[in-house]
Amino acid sequence: MTSDEALKRKVLNKVTRRLIPLLLVLYIIAYLDRVNVGFAALQMNHDLGFSSTIYGFGSGIFFLGYFLFEIPSNLILERIGARVWIARIAITWGVIAAGMMFVKSPFSFYLLRFVLGIAEAGFFPGIILYLTYWFPTIQRAKTVALFMTATAIAGIVGGPLSGLLLTMHGIAGLAGWQWLFIVEGLPAIVMGFVALSYLCERPEQAEWLEVEERLWLQERLQLESEHKQRHNSYTLLQALVNPKVWLLSLIYFTLVIGLYGISFWLPQIIKGFSGLSDLWVGFLSVIPYLVGGIGMVFVGSHSDQTRERRAHVAIPAFIGAFGLVLSAYSHQPVTALASLSLAALGIWGALGPFWALPTSFLSGTAAAGSLALINSVGNLGGFVAPYVIGLIKDATNSFTGGLLVMAAGLLVGGILTLVVHHDSFLEELDTIRS
Repeated sequence: MTSDEALKRKVLNKVTRRLIPLLLVLYIIAYLDRVNVGFAALQMNHDLGFSSTIYGFGSGIFFLGYFLFEIPSNLILERIGARVWIARIAITWGVIAAGMMFVKSPFSFYLLRFVLGIAEAGFFPGIILYLTYWFPTIQRAKTVALFMTATAIAGIVGGPLSGLLLTMHGIAGLAGWQWLFIVEGLPAIVMGFVALSYLCERPEQAEWLEVEERLWLQERLQLESEHKQRHNSYTLLQALVNPKVWLLSLIYFTLVIGLYGISFWLPQIIKGFSGLSDLWVGFLSVIPYLVGGIGMVFVGSHSDQTRERRAHVAIPAFIGAFGLVLSAYSHQPVTALASLSLAALGIWGALGPFWALPTSFLSGTAAAGSLALINSVGNLGGFVAPYVIGLIKDATNSFTGGLLVMAAGLLVGGILTLVVHHDSFLEELDTIRS
């Protein structure tokens, strides 16, 4: 191993250990607070008389608020800094997530979910942008995949936790679903203040890196930035009207249909085919998320090793579609759960390589705006999926149609990914020694 290779490994390991654990915890809490309504629905829908359509619309309306404020939020983050803005996002979403305990009617359900989306807008693309300040491009798919395992870990932790909280029904006069919202909302407030005191904006401010380490990281990132400016110099407006950015937005839309279709409906799907208690539903829901998390890390690492992105998005998307089709026609609990786990493997596996695509040719304000655009347009799939599945469930009294809709979305997403023109940026970076 050369001295430069040893230094690179030392620096990136140190940056990973310093930043990723906190960002991972924040995203676990964020994801749990946006999808825990899926477990709350096991009791809340009955208590408040919500139909599948009402639940689906309320779950998805989160993403309309998210969509409207995503780009402004990320541009503010790029201007004032990630530390303050990420902390602000976490604190405000935590307050509103806990406030979900006050839902009494469809209107209050819709309103609070919409406002929760506004509060959390900018968090995910802000973190993706923040990671570009610290990690070179050829390490980014693995890093993003590692960070995004939070969505799987949230399911692994959140399933049993939510199941246990639902058993608190009646304590202090509160329903189990109210306890769920309170207990799972408060950690975001605490972690917001932790982020404010712990995060560091840029490598040049990182006193926890040695001088030689800071200089190496700054030089490497500066070389990449200059390369992007020479070959793909975009203004914010040019980036926002770039056809590739919009194609990536559409691809992400299809991935999100699968991601949130499973996340919002998994507890009720498992309840439907197993007939088990809420507590056992929580424990069984861990399995698809665990498989998805393993797939995410493996695919992201392999994508970085091979310097290839498109196939590492498309093939997992096809696998996810196949798993959903199998689950739609599985009538035995074991095969249904195995099929859903295969679907999760594909859906989560595609996410890390996907987010390495836009960050390979965008930087600065153009990256801030474009990442927010891709995430906000894509997350409209989080509105469409639960609402459409709810409509189909009410009309057919079955999840089969909804699962097939999700499968069709992933199939389209995989095909569209293969249309994205190959970006030579990664290959050219090989000339900048790692």
